[in-house]
Amino acid sequence: MKTRIILAALLAFATFSALQAQVGEQRYNFALGVNGGINLNRVSFSPSVEQKNLMGINAGLTARYICEKYFSMICGAQLEVNFSQRGWDEFYEQYPDVHYTRTMNYVEIPFLAHLAFGKDRGVQVFLNIGPQIGFLIGDPEKQSGDMEGMLESMPYVETEQHGKAIDNKFDYGITGGLGVELRTRAGNFLVEGRYYFGLADFYASTKKDYFARSANGTITAKITYLFDISK
Repeated sequence: MKTRIILAALLAFATFSALQAQVGEQRYNFALGVNGGINLNRVSFSPSVEQKNLMGINAGLTARYICEKYFSMICGAQLEVNFSQRGWDEFYEQYPDVHYTRTMNYVEIPFLAHLAFGKDRGVQVFLNIGPQIGFLIGDPEKQSGDMEGMLESMPYVETEQHGKAIDNKFDYGITGGLGVELRTRAGNFLVEGRYYFGLADFYASTKKDYFARSANGTITAKITYLFDISK
């Protein structure tokens, strides 16, 4: 746990250092917009749980401030407030009709350093990276198929997580991704792939608790539209 907190603190420090750096050519470009895409989420459990990626929605608002250009690199910061569906989908190869799904709905807030290369008008390639926090607002469960019949023939299948209440609704971790931006007079269009590595366990993970780890890992593909407010 201490290692996770230290990693998150170091990344936060690096992000805010990027915000405060004042070298190179000043840009002063502020943009607002919307984003939307899909999540593919899998939970890292210990003991392990047999599962496949759960598909969910990721959509929200984006604000970006470009503060400077250092040589050919454009530097800035980006803040988002998103609705994000995570969770897990249990799948059993011998019993394909049996499923247990827990959809975890979060309000997530990434704090990102934005680094880009390219033209003011035209195509840019960019990297977004930084810490992210989230707040769980719901976690509906869904079960289908003959779960009891499957457990009679496969009693070793892990089911402690079924119906188990979430202990920690506050989530934090590290996120980062690469993308391409097309900058036009009509606005800025971005396509991005991103990965989130959760540092927080949503089930209690002390020595007396059942799960030693229960953290989200999310692949996100999203499209963003931004329009310049000031330039």
